[in-house]
Amino acid sequence: MNRILAVLHKEFLQMRRDRMTLALVFMLPLVQLLLFGYAIQTEVRHISTVVFDQSLSAESRDLLQSFSASGYFDINYTAGSYDEVSRMIDSGRAKVGIIIPPDFSRSVKRGEPAQAQVIVDASDNMVANQAVAIANSIGLIKSQEILTRLKNIGGPPYDIRVRPWYNPDGITAYYMVPAILGIIVTMTMVIMTSMGIVRERERGTLEQLIVTPVKSYELMIGKILPYIALGYVQITVALLVGVIVFGVPVRGSLVELYLLTLFFITASLGVGIFISNIAKTQMQAFQMSFFFMLPSILLSGFMFPRDAMPRLIYFISNLIPLTYYLDIIRGIVLKGIGFQYLVGQVASLLVFSVVLLVMSVIKFKKKVA
Repeated sequence: MNRILAVLHKEFLQMRRDRMTLALVFMLPLVQLLLFGYAIQTEVRHISTVVFDQSLSAESRDLLQSFSASGYFDINYTAGSYDEVSRMIDSGRAKVGIIIPPDFSRSVKRGEPAQAQVIVDASDNMVANQAVAIANSIGLIKSQEILTRLKNIGGPPYDIRVRPWYNPDGITAYYMVPAILGIIVTMTMVIMTSMGIVRERERGTLEQLIVTPVKSYELMIGKILPYIALGYVQITVALLVGVIVFGVPVRGSLVELYLLTLFFITASLGVGIFISNIAKTQMQAFQMSFFFMLPSILLSGFMFPRDAMPRLIYFISNLIPLTYYLDIIRGIVLKGIGFQYLVGQVASLLVFSVVLLVMSVIKFKKKVA
């Protein structure tokens, strides 16, 4: 019994000394509980909406008020043309566009079906399905109100025509496959890179690097170039599978996609190298990588729409590189948009890459820790 107690005491001492592993063991369940219990929601409200109201009448304002009062649509932008509505949706600033024609008020007063068009960005299936359903419901409810008040109307007063863009059939593969590419690259770049330097440190191969004239930044560049090539191989294979097997359309420029992917790969490598400079063992590196991967999968918009998240969690998701790459790859593959609509996402990834790599070079020491 005394021997068992002695071994038990030794194990507790060892656990206490490995404070980083102990902290990760307690933090992972806590983060999972907070993410699943608080941050993850499937009901999307306050969808960013742009309006092109050509009628500017009491009837059109009444209809728009119904959209706003539902709590599902936030009318954040007012457009002056159809092309401006299209640009707002292409850029992702608005998920829904409402277009009211000039004769809307006259049609309502005459008892004729008054048409209004609702354009929905269907590149995000979950947001699109909810927006389509609510828009149709609002049209039916408003029509019922007028039919109850006026008995001599032959048809529905409001003719709300909903048009899903980019993925009109709501095919899940079109939405998920491009995002999975980002997940694959993130997992490979972060996990493999984070364990790379730690593995060399454990095996003692860093001793050979200490006696060389190689500078810290040169060593970092030499280590990340093979992973950049590996990332492009993964992207190419995954794209081929997505197109051939799942029929995913590639509507934008592949050249732009490959060029902008470089910023995401370097940002992910920066995360992995930074973790490798903090972790003392491969197990710690793997645990820290998993700790980073969990919010990347749940908060980036890969599985759950960011628009449904609480504001605090939404802002936290801006600290995840995958968040910006999903906008890039879905925008190019599904929407066919180009760099002019993705400047903000590219700039954010560039900041991530520079900051993380510079911090890694500063922290990296050419010595055996």
